[in-house]
Amino acid sequence: MATTTQLNETRRWSMLGLGVFAQAASAVFVNGVAFLLPALTDRGLPLATAGLLVAMPTLGLVCTLIAWGYVVDRIGERKVLIGGPLLMLIAGGAAAAATNDIALGALLFLGGVGAASTNGASGRLIVGWFPPHRRGLAMGIRQTAQPLGVGVGALAVPAVAATYGVPAAILVPAAMAGIAAVGALIGVIDPPRPAGATADDAALRANPYRGDTTLWRIHAVSVLLVIPQGTVWTFALLWLHRDVGWSLAAAGILVTTTQILGAAGRIGVGAWSDRVGNRLGPLRTVAIAAVLSMAALALAAWTHMWWAAIPLLVVASVITVSDNGLAFTAVAEIAGPYWSGRGLGIQNTGQNLAMGAVPPVFGALISTSGFAAAYLVAAALAIAAVPLVPTGRRSQ
Repeated sequence: MATTTQLNETRRWSMLGLGVFAQAASAVFVNGVAFLLPALTDRGLPLATAGLLVAMPTLGLVCTLIAWGYVVDRIGERKVLIGGPLLMLIAGGAAAAATNDIALGALLFLGGVGAASTNGASGRLIVGWFPPHRRGLAMGIRQTAQPLGVGVGALAVPAVAATYGVPAAILVPAAMAGIAAVGALIGVIDPPRPAGATADDAALRANPYRGDTTLWRIHAVSVLLVIPQGTVWTFALLWLHRDVGWSLAAAGILVTTTQILGAAGRIGVGAWSDRVGNRLGPLRTVAIAAVLSMAALALAAWTHMWWAAIPLLVVASVITVSDNGLAFTAVAEIAGPYWSGRGLGIQNTGQNLAMGAVPPVFGALISTSGFAAAYLVAAALAIAAVPLVPTGRRSQ
């Protein structure tokens, strides 16, 4: 079995690339289906029914994240990165051939179940194959998969649906999943774990949640910080169009730009954590920066200082996504080789549930009190995250 030092640099980075592609395929399946709403409603479906259909992959994902994490811990990441995308491929292919909405919804749910596999996987690949001084950068790169997948979905899914129909559009993420499965089969190697009944092995197998609040605190921090992220992601386009007065095209360009900058920010913060040898110190700094940027954005929106509000929106968009890679790396490192899958599953579940609550809750707040109030509440939640960040742990 190859060790971290024996595995060549090219193979290490190629496995990271395969993990990013698999995660991006999942993001296209889960988030890209939402871009089918115009096509589904154009063919006569009521908006409520179409909305339920496009929500099914997300529901399948959220329901099975922890279960997939358990499977990762039991059988390793390679098999999961093969099996989960294969399930997406099969479900997507069947969904493209579905002739009624009930079957389509069930198959989209099943595709979401397959997509959940990649969220808990590849974390152990990074911790197992990358040395501590490279893990933050590697996890930051991995975290770019979601915005990349959303971007691909936004570009490809509605265009294919408009030209070739809804079934062909569903085949886009299904085909990507099939390629991801083949890539994992050929290119992924599970990192070695300690073998035998040594004291060190027994300690690694022990439940890291028992008698220690560190992981729970990191999960709580991530849930609190994903709310400012979700607020900016969900409502920036509407705010720019309705309050600032921008055209939808111009607002869309700015929002897309912030997504790209946010992906770069995740990589930069991950590299910073490698340099200082610590994930949690930078995580606390990012949380404080999220408070300041969201509070400043709220003030600028309230006073209609658009010359300041637009740059602050860009800054807040980058800062509020920068904690993801730090928290994921910390969870994978602290949970260890036998619990990282479940740890990342819990992490993802909490964040997805919180993100799902943002549109209705903050939408209602905006309707009654305006965008500035929503940004201020998001800043207040970020304040609550700061003291929860654990202290005293270095990457290992």
